[in-house]
Amino acid sequence: MILALIISLFWILVNTYIGVYSERKVSAFMQDRLGPMVVGKFGYLQIIADLLKLFQKEDIVPTLADKRLFKLAPWIIFISIFVGFSVIPFSSDTIGSNTETGVFFLLTIISIDIFGILMAGWASNNKYSLFGAMRSVAQLVSYEIPMGISVLTVVVLCQSLNLQQISFQQSIFSETENYLFSIKALGISTTEIGGFLTWNIFRIPILMPVFIIFFIAGLAECNRAPFDMPEAESELIGGFHTEYSGMRFGIMFLSEYGIMLLISLLAAILFFGSWNSPLPNIGNIKLAEWTTGIPGSNSAIFFGLFWLAIKAYFGVFLQMWVRWTFPRLRIDQLMYLSWKVLLPFSILLFLLACLYRFLMF
Repeated sequence: MILALIISLFWILVNTYIGVYSERKVSAFMQDRLGPMVVGKFGYLQIIADLLKLFQKEDIVPTLADKRLFKLAPWIIFISIFVGFSVIPFSSDTIGSNTETGVFFLLTIISIDIFGILMAGWASNNKYSLFGAMRSVAQLVSYEIPMGISVLTVVVLCQSLNLQQISFQQSIFSETENYLFSIKALGISTTEIGGFLTWNIFRIPILMPVFIIFFIAGLAECNRAPFDMPEAESELIGGFHTEYSGMRFGIMFLSEYGIMLLISLLAAILFFGSWNSPLPNIGNIKLAEWTTGIPGSNSAIFFGLFWLAIKAYFGVFLQMWVRWTFPRLRIDQLMYLSWKVLLPFSILLFLLACLYRFLMF
């Protein structure tokens, strides 16, 4: 458990560097420019320079702000996201809290950041900050519903709220052949083959549209374009964090990239095999077993972290790709998409998943 917490904290800190640098390079590539190139080779020290500048900035608290709430808000946002990492399984043997209600706990704890956002906007005593906070709360509450239903769809099919058990169900080390989709008709067990064939999104075809809903709702949960209405720099100056400077602003920046990683990790666990290898066993060549590691071995920790990180950062890349591809939605379009498109489809898919589970078992 201590190892998992150390990994979580270290990963969140390093992820900010990786995220900011990648964001600049990805956006530069998509806009046919170079991005940071001067400070360090390929500009890799530019983020360090920005961080040093951020440390030196004056920590300003507005005179008429509610100082206690103003100072507390960034920490509520960060802690709610950091605690969410406590139930993430990093490998077959490395997990913070192997609680049986891990999915429920994760969705509950990350929703607390809504209070921090509202607190930041209200305590700033700034109308622009308050507008940004209210729009953020409306957005997050709206999109948490289809996201929660999409996660619940996976839970119904896997029959577990434990993220580690969901991970093992997609593994060659699963104790039972409890897959809803298999190629048993050919006399082949998907558990023995392993690799991507045991991932939820491939063994349960109905989860493909469920993942699309989860991904769209995840963008809104992370306040990422085209759902970055809470910030909307061209309209509301800086949204709910307009009045923040120095390291208080830095903590909010850290939290934004932290929740991007957390949502991507959750997507990898629920849909893309978690810490399991994508390489299947081919005859006597046990690629899935060799590149996943036997539970209890040192190789299991290494391969688990490696594959989970690869899958998670692919999800982060998709979020960046979407940001530099689609324009920002209007607030009415944003609400229409949530309540009249994603919500009905997520409910329909949930009911189909329940029927699918009933008929298959």
